[in-house]
Amino acid sequence: MSSLELGVIGNETVAALIDDKATINWLCLPRLDGEPVFNSLLGGCGDFTVELEGFVTSDQYYLRNTAILITIMEAADGSTIKITDFAPRFVNRGRMFRPSSIVRYIEPVKGMPQIRVAISAEAECGGRELKGKRGVSHISYPDEEYGFRITTSAPVSYIRDKRSFVLDQPVCFILSPDEPFNGDVNTISQEWYSRTKQHWHDWSRRLATPPEWQEAVIRAAITLKLCVYEETGGIVAALTTSIPEHAGSERNWDYRYCWLRDAYFTVTALNRLSAVGTLERYLTYLRNTVALTNGGHIQPVFGVALETDLTETIPGHLPGYRGHGPVRFGNQAAEHIQHDVYGHVILGASQAFFDNRLSSKAGTLEFEQFERVGERAYKVYDTPDAGIWEFRGRAHIHTSSAIMCWAACDRLARIAGELNKPERVEFWNHRANEMRERIMKEAWSEERQAFTGAFGEEPLDASVLLMAEIGFIDPMDERYIKTVERIDEELREGDHVYRYRVADDFGKPETAFTACTFWHIDALARIGRKDEARSMFESVLKQRTKLGLLSEDVQTETRELWGNFPQTYSMVGIINAASRLSKSWEDTV
Repeated sequence: MSSLELGVIGNETVAALIDDKATINWLCLPRLDGEPVFNSLLGGCGDFTVELEGFVTSDQYYLRNTAILITIMEAADGSTIKITDFAPRFVNRGRMFRPSSIVRYIEPVKGMPQIRVAISAEAECGGRELKGKRGVSHISYPDEEYGFRITTSAPVSYIRDKRSFVLDQPVCFILSPDEPFNGDVNTISQEWYSRTKQHWHDWSRRLATPPEWQEAVIRAAITLKLCVYEETGGIVAALTTSIPEHAGSERNWDYRYCWLRDAYFTVTALNRLSAVGTLERYLTYLRNTVALTNGGHIQPVFGVALETDLTETIPGHLPGYRGHGPVRFGNQAAEHIQHDVYGHVILGASQAFFDNRLSSKAGTLEFEQFERVGERAYKVYDTPDAGIWEFRGRAHIHTSSAIMCWAACDRLARIAGELNKPERVEFWNHRANEMRERIMKEAWSEERQAFTGAFGEEPLDASVLLMAEIGFIDPMDERYIKTVERIDEELREGDHVYRYRVADDFGKPETAFTACTFWHIDALARIGRKDEARSMFESVLKQRTKLGLLSEDVQTETRELWGNFPQTYSMVGIINAASRLSKSWEDTV
């Protein structure tokens, strides 16, 4: 049975998921949101397996502080093999080398292991098998858009026929675009391995991690980097589509796109660790977004190359994760009205106006562009939308959307101050104050003694916890403290927090949303319940996979992970909670 005990490899162009028996069961080409050529995770027939005769056990781990995955497999007779998987990423001739390629290196460790390598590929969302075509030292899978080849030092006849053979020396497989591959595959793979390992070690070494929970933070940071599409700066919300929020829920969405909301949280978390390179690339993405929309409506989600048409389809060829369909490609959320996007655009860009480390700081020209976004935020902040949870069948004036629109105007005032534009400071402060007064009045419920999820409504929503994080309210404000207490009572179950507990388009949620749990941890720390926050954080860390990753949701009774994987929101939460709760270095050493 499929599970989310999966390793992730990638290089900010492509990414693959690999289970603990070394099966590559998810890979999209030629980029993160491309065609899933390996798709057995969702019930398809495409995958890349290594079978060890007499297999009894395996162990899997990341090479320390890298995105290089090691799988050790052992047979009943003691024969053992080691499989090293990675996607090449390193600086070459002054630029980052990050091809649409992955490398698989299999070596004997003990005894005379007998293995069988089986490669099957599919296209058209699982509707068509990609037939392999034999070459001298490769098998190609031709297709005009996403064709690829696997060049290998293993006997091609054995691979082509999926026949067992004795592994008496290392063999290598390099999956790459369907183009001639020059050079010795073993030599090249080892060079790429060494340089990729050095790249990740160098990158990890520069992270400004807190002293506690360092391993968890570094793994989260590396995982977030694997969700970046570096060519454009776009950041996907997760690497998969259609992993359901719980069994039979039909809450199966395609997360391989750039939500401006999720991307803001990802960039902010990496900034906390001083990994500002992602911010610089993402700022370019935001500039293009603002230019594209020209002061008008901004859709909440785009393709990683700013595609606006993400038409949602259900091809029907794939049965789904554990048979829980439907499998969706594309996302209808691109058509939604979600007003919080205006705040997330400006929040995501704000640091670029203040940070002298950046190679190119934002200035007056960018400010004038972002002011048009602020105008839109002011215009719509108190009008109905689909909200942060993307309700498909109803619209309200959502509190979380309103406070993010406020944040847009508030940050524009701060940026204007940095740029020495006093008239614009006054202008944007006036608007922010007006908005804040209205939100405080309409979102607060005297009856519920809490800020509720929508103006004039009663249900609670965990997204209002973000009020303190973005500076909308002092966390020691009695109204905020009471809101945290109400969420404790109604949305919290053990050490997990639900988004909301009322029925939506698909009924009542049955799993907790891990990002909300992290928001609650942050809120507890802010209102002085730090010991409780630490305990809750430690509990959430135990929910991670063996490799230290998290998906979107967790079933509170079984503690099983559900939802798309790995989820940036959740990995962001690890970084933010550790940064807030950790002792300082001065108190540690």
